[in-house]
Amino acid sequence: MAVPFISSVLRADPVRWHLLGRVYALNLPDCWIGAGFVRNAVWDHLHERSSSPLIGDVDVIWYNAQCTDAAQDRDIEGSLRALEPAVDWSVKNQARMHMRNGDAPYPSAVEAMRYWPETATAVAARRSGPESCEIAAPLRLDDLLNLILRPTSRFREEKRSIYEERIHSKAWLSTWPLLATAEA
Repeated sequence: MAVPFISSVLRADPVRWHLLGRVYALNLPDCWIGAGFVRNAVWDHLHERSSSPLIGDVDVIWYNAQCTDAAQDRDIEGSLRALEPAVDWSVKNQARMHMRNGDAPYPSAVEAMRYWPETATAVAARRSGPESCEIAAPLRLDDLLNLILRPTSRFREEKRSIYEERIHSKAWLSTWPLLATAEA
């Protein structure tokens, strides 16, 4: 039930649906748009308001263990920027991001989301055709749909300050006042 709901929220947002199509057309392996792109659209809908404009960057994640040069990500960003110059694209091959984060290698883009700071942020979407999309949520969708901010396991203690700074700097609790924070 949750996946069709999120898909319909994205389908009803012409900007997000269009950008999902742009990324789909790149035909990158294990490729998704995640984090605030999906999360914010769902939170807006659950607050019974129209979609807010895209805030910050649009996070495109993909996975190719045979091509981990960061220059490839920059080339993809350049291609997307040429198509949609008003969007702040951020493209990251998750096959190399474990090194930056001090984690064991990730086996896929979806599994890499398990290491993101918040459970409600660890969600992504990709078009699967002209009228449909898939949703990835390795940490489930409960917190996203129940408007709960909860740190993922590494951000409960070891990286707690990063989690707390994100809540403060992004002003989520004032932007979406129905949100509640929770621990493990």
